[in-house]
Amino acid sequence: MTAQYGDVTLAEDVLAEAFASALASWPVSGVPDNPEAWLMKAASRKAVDAARKAGTAARHARTTRPLMTDADMTPPEKDGSVDRDRRLELLFLCAHPALPAPAHTALMLQTVLGFTAEDIAAAMLESPAAIGQRLARAKRLLAKGNIPFAIPPDHIRRERMAAVLRAIYAAYTSGWENIAGGTDPVTGLASEAEWLARCLIRQVPGDAEAKGLLALILYCESRRAARRDSAGRYVPLNDQDTALWDEARIREATALLTEASQAKSPGRFQLEAAIQAVHAARRETGCTDWALICQLYQALRSTAPSAGAQIGEAAARLQAGEPETALTLLDAIAGKETAQHAPYWAVRAHVLYALGEVEAAHTALQNAASLTPDEATRTWLLTRRRDT
Repeated sequence: MTAQYGDVTLAEDVLAEAFASALASWPVSGVPDNPEAWLMKAASRKAVDAARKAGTAARHARTTRPLMTDADMTPPEKDGSVDRDRRLELLFLCAHPALPAPAHTALMLQTVLGFTAEDIAAAMLESPAAIGQRLARAKRLLAKGNIPFAIPPDHIRRERMAAVLRAIYAAYTSGWENIAGGTDPVTGLASEAEWLARCLIRQVPGDAEAKGLLALILYCESRRAARRDSAGRYVPLNDQDTALWDEARIREATALLTEASQAKSPGRFQLEAAIQAVHAARRETGCTDWALICQLYQALRSTAPSAGAQIGEAAARLQAGEPETALTLLDAIAGKETAQHAPYWAVRAHVLYALGEVEAAHTALQNAASLTPDEATRTWLLTRRRDT
C-alpha cells in the first residue's frame, strides 16, 4: 500500500478500514479465496475515495492507477526471490536520509513489522509519547517528500544499512522473548526477522555486518528448544542442556561469521555474534571462556556503545569472578534509561548477591520481575529472590 500510494499514514488508515469491512462482511458472505487480495483491493478503493475527498492533485494522480489484480496481491513466497518481498524496500525507505536518524528504526518497526508505539518504546528504552511524536513527524515527511519506494543503488544502500540491520534485530529480540508462543502479536517475529536477514544477505552478499546479523540470530535461535524445561519453566543460559541446541544452526552461524571476518571490518553484529559463538562452544568444550567474552564486550562497547553492551559486559565480569568491576559498569549507566529495563535490574541483583548485599539484591530482583512480561522468566526471578 505504501508503495502504491506513497503515504504511510494513508496506507495504515485504509488498511484498518479494510480489516473492519472484512470483520463485518466475511462472517456473512464467507472468507474469500484470497483474503489478502480482498483486503488490498478494499483498501485501494478506500484510498482512492480518500484522495478524491482530500482533493489533492498529486495524491489523486497516484491513486487513480488501476487497482492491483489478484496475482499482484499474492503474498511473497519464501523461495529466495527477494524482489518479490517488498518489505525490504520499505525498510530502506524508512532509512531515507530525509528522515531524522532517530526515527529510522522506530518507523521500520511500526510500518514493516507491526509494532505499536508502546512496543517500540520498550525495545528502545524511551517513552511511548516520544516515540509516537517521532513516528508522526517521520510519516508527515514521507508523505511530503516524494521519496522513491525501491531498494536504493549500492552506494546509497550502504549508507542506510546500519539502520535496517538494527530494525531487523530489534524485531528478532522481541520475537525471541516470546519463547512459549501464544497469541501475542509479536509472536513469530523471530522467524520473520530471520527471513528478512536472509533476504538482506541475498541482496548484499558481500556485506559483513549483514552476515554478522544472521549469524547472531542463528546462534540465539539454536538454543530455543533449551530455554524451557519439560514443565515450561525458564532455564537460564548457563544451565541449559547443550544437547538440545540446534547443531545445524550453529554450524551455519559459524560459517557466516567466518565469512564476515574475512572483510576485517568488525562491527556491532559481528562482535555480538562472536560473543554468542563463545557460548556455543560450550557444546563441545563443556565450559565457557568468560575472559574472552569480557574482551569481546569491551570491543563491542568501543565499536557500538550502548546500555545493553554495558549490561552484557557486567554479566560477563560477574561470571569471570569480578563482581566489583561488574557493579562499577552498572553504576555508570544507572538512571532514567535503565530504570525500566528488566535485564539491568536482573544483572544488578546477581552482582549484589555476589557482593553480599542481600537486601539491595532482593530489591533489584523484585524490580526485574515487575518489569518482565514473560511469566516463566518472572517466576524464575521471584523464585531466585525467595531462595537466596
